[in-house]
Amino acid sequence: MIEPKRVAILGSTGSIGTQTLKVIRQYPEQLVVEVLTAQNNADLLIEQALEFLPNAVVIGNESLYAKVKEVLMPKDIKVFAGEKAISQIVEMSTIDVVLTALMGYSGLIPTVNAIKAGKQIALANKETLVVAGEIITALAKVNKVNIFPVDSEHSAIFQCLVGEYHNPIEKIILTASGGPFRGKDRNFLEHVTKAQALKHPNWDMGAKITIDSASLMNKGLEVIEAKWLFGLKKEQIEVVVHPQSIIHSMVQFEDGSIKAQLGLPDMRIPIQFALSFPDRFKNNFERFNFMNYPHFTFEQPDLKTFQNLQLAYDALAKGGNAPCVLNASNEIAVSAFLSDQVGFLEMSDLIAETLAKTEFIAQPTLDDYIATDMRAREITKELIKNKV
Repeated sequence: MIEPKRVAILGSTGSIGTQTLKVIRQYPEQLVVEVLTAQNNADLLIEQALEFLPNAVVIGNESLYAKVKEVLMPKDIKVFAGEKAISQIVEMSTIDVVLTALMGYSGLIPTVNAIKAGKQIALANKETLVVAGEIITALAKVNKVNIFPVDSEHSAIFQCLVGEYHNPIEKIILTASGGPFRGKDRNFLEHVTKAQALKHPNWDMGAKITIDSASLMNKGLEVIEAKWLFGLKKEQIEVVVHPQSIIHSMVQFEDGSIKAQLGLPDMRIPIQFALSFPDRFKNNFERFNFMNYPHFTFEQPDLKTFQNLQLAYDALAKGGNAPCVLNASNEIAVSAFLSDQVGFLEMSDLIAETLAKTEFIAQPTLDDYIATDMRAREITKELIKNKV
């Protein structure tokens, strides 16, 4: 009998984390929850732990430790607390694969530690590769660790490449839905509200990634992530707006052939593939029907209106710590937009100004990335303070 994969889910109470547990629930003989972590949602973390009975849980907010411990310790579930514990728990010998679903920059150090400990990675945290892609990919190679992408677009590219690794890629085509403001001009975007921005037409995601999708920053981060995941140059990564969100991405090979991965917009599919690879587990998810989608359409992204995508391409071209600055500034800008401190278009202005004001480091170390992240956040906060 084949032993089940033992999974650590970092960020189990978020959108990806909860959908991962939906997948695991369907395959008790193939997948087992070994570790769960959450930052603040102690109630849901407790509920998940009582159902899946992991070896250990971590609550990032140390003030909630006593609450979680009181309920779970009698169940023989180890309980830890704090940011350091989240970074250390991934080193447990009983873990086979670490699914990183932490939000933003917070996923970097736990992923680094997991790779150093030789754990396979299911990566739902694109910011890890955006911030420190060169270091992460080098570490993965040294430690013989596979990084399985969970983002639907990168999972699509990965699926298209299975059996094709000896064939060079001419280019990849990342598809974007265009978000809720596709086709809108800058005059319209000057007055949009966070409620409007949070209404994604196709995907059900957390608040931060939904805003990133509306501003096309999410696609920009995916461009940078794709460079490191698949060893590509900037010129080999194309973005095409595909409003139906059925073609999740494509690969064009040197003979001109294009392979695409299609399906309904359902994050459980790329999550399941990352956890089950090289197998495909049978499931009962809703199936795609071509008759329901008689027309596929494609458009060029509007880089002048949605400047974040251009900023991401520029940061990728510059290299060094520029993508780290881009990500840090964007996280602060999105937070400010969600708290009504800045307007939708002002997010791009803040990021561009932060990129200009942060010291450029051509060959950063991990410590440089950590310092750059802190400095870029400080600069963006100061810019917001001066605007308010």
